[in-house]
Amino acid sequence: MFKGYLCLVLHTHLPYVRHPEHDDFLEEDWLYEAITETYVPLIDVFERLVRDGVDFRLTLSLTPTLISMLGDSLLQERYLRHLDKLIELAHKEIERTRFEAEFNHLAHLYLQRFELCRDVFNRYQRNLIFAFKKFQDIGKLELITSAATHSYFPLMEVTKSSIRAQVKTAVTHYERAFSRPPRGIWLPECGYNPGDDLFLKEAGIKYFFSDAHGLLHGCPRPKYGVFAPVYCKGSGVACFGRDLESSKQVWSSIEGYPGDYNYREFYRDIGFDLDYDYIKPYISSDGTRVNTGIKYYRITGSGNDKKPYHPEWARDKAAEHAANFIFNRHSQIEYLYEILQQKKPIIVSPYDTELFGHWWFEGPLWLEFLIRKLYFDQDIIRMVTAIEYLEENPRNQVITPSMSSWGYKGYSEVWLQGANDWLYRHLHEASWRMNELVKSYPETNGTVRRALNQALRELFLAQSSDWAFILATGTHTSYALKRIKEHILRFTRLYEDIKASRIDESWLKDIEYKDNIFPEIDYRVHQ
Repeated sequence: MFKGYLCLVLHTHLPYVRHPEHDDFLEEDWLYEAITETYVPLIDVFERLVRDGVDFRLTLSLTPTLISMLGDSLLQERYLRHLDKLIELAHKEIERTRFEAEFNHLAHLYLQRFELCRDVFNRYQRNLIFAFKKFQDIGKLELITSAATHSYFPLMEVTKSSIRAQVKTAVTHYERAFSRPPRGIWLPECGYNPGDDLFLKEAGIKYFFSDAHGLLHGCPRPKYGVFAPVYCKGSGVACFGRDLESSKQVWSSIEGYPGDYNYREFYRDIGFDLDYDYIKPYISSDGTRVNTGIKYYRITGSGNDKKPYHPEWARDKAAEHAANFIFNRHSQIEYLYEILQQKKPIIVSPYDTELFGHWWFEGPLWLEFLIRKLYFDQDIIRMVTAIEYLEENPRNQVITPSMSSWGYKGYSEVWLQGANDWLYRHLHEASWRMNELVKSYPETNGTVRRALNQALRELFLAQSSDWAFILATGTHTSYALKRIKEHILRFTRLYEDIKASRIDESWLKDIEYKDNIFPEIDYRVHQ
């Protein structure tokens, strides 16, 4: 008889990046890399598991911004153009490395990989949401939503109407994509503030996930720690806490599996290694060197000297690490089973989805080995989704979790510090002005309604937690600043034009085309 549960959660998110005003835009590559290196490899793993009759359960969040981009015809067309260039480059690499056996073998593997991406992408009618929906419909994936534009709730405490609007819009958007309401939500950055669960209940959400200290610092303290969910006092929405031990084993490049010296080195890419004139047609159109995804070296060690990558060695390591993960979870669950007595423990292990394939090339292979070993080689752990656990274990403790996030130091420092603290006064003012517009125009139509809807889109896009995060980390800062300023300025002009009854319809049409997320949005949700 099994003694505990394992709930694997993959958080799948990208900020909304779509620039139809440019033929080629560097930051759109974030989506193309994620499709090629993470989403398609995971879909391929799921297809193999289903084909072989392997039963499994995974929870996968899909944020509304990502769903919108995956379903956008412009980005779909651009991705295929991007993929065609990679396939052409792989053919050239096969020719260039014909006298270098180790690299030539890898060049052939990359060509096969890119061609697989094209086949899978076209098979699902260029919209990978159809693939994820298929696996949900057959009971293997539990797809959950997130805030509309991944806004960080703990720093929106003074603008609660924006939290409500972000949640309601996300739920509506999910229903249109998957023909059913979402049962769970991933709070952006795992950011929770007491009382936010009331908005989740109002939107029909049954559960969310928190970092460990969000539960452990709750009031009263949870009897079972993070190894059983709790119900939030006042709302009854369930909260599942992250298990730190299993999380660190996988995501840490220093102490975890991804740092093994036999795995592929992320930071050695031919986009930077090869002669500029040779690689120029396959990098950014402005001549900026970028990653192509073709990487020939393994981590090797902590220094700069890198040795050629051997897929067979990496495959063996992925299998070994999957077995080690299961061994550790067995030990953990055996111990907890004896301690908890009245409850079978649940180990909740959430990760960023892009860890699997993009940052950790062997991640999807490790996941496949893990699932197969759980299914065939043991009977102590059962994979489960959060909703399945709640259906089997409906009685849980009632507490008030504490404010928390899964960011550095566990609270809000990442999104509120010297590099980004200035932006919140602008976001809060825009939110209050949106409330004012809703009160002033409870019912309207035509151009005014379009302008009001667009004002809410611009506010949502400005509220993305990604911009504050980018400013904090110091990468792509010019782009993050550009996005924040553009959306706030567009919102401000819309606010002033609506109030003055002087809406420029041609300008409105232009920004509706550029920022076209949530086509069915209703501005009145912000109240």
